[in-house]
Amino acid sequence: MLNLKCSRENLPREKREEKFLKLDFNHHVPPLNQQEAKDESKRCLGNISCEACDLCRLVCPDLAITRDMITGEIIIDLDYCKGCGICAWVCPKGAINMVLDQ
Repeated sequence: MLNLKCSRENLPREKREEKFLKLDFNHHVPPLNQQEAKDESKRCLGNISCEACDLCRLVCPDLAITRDMITGEIIIDLDYCKGCGICAWVCPKGAINMVLDQ
């Protein structure tokens, strides 16, 4: 059964203490220069060498990147590679560099 004698009643709320995060940028260290950033990335990413994650092999549109079954090394066949640079772009370690062929 519907209660028709409802009334809206506004109750006072207790005021809460407002605790806002106050940002102070004075205590932060200045940004790293380019050499410091490279050194820091080496610390985080380990040495910049191929770990055979196969990302380059998976994204190569020409299937120019294969793996040597005996040694496990990644091999790039430059006769088939068109130089699109996708492999270098996706390499998480930066082990592939695109260099202008002369």
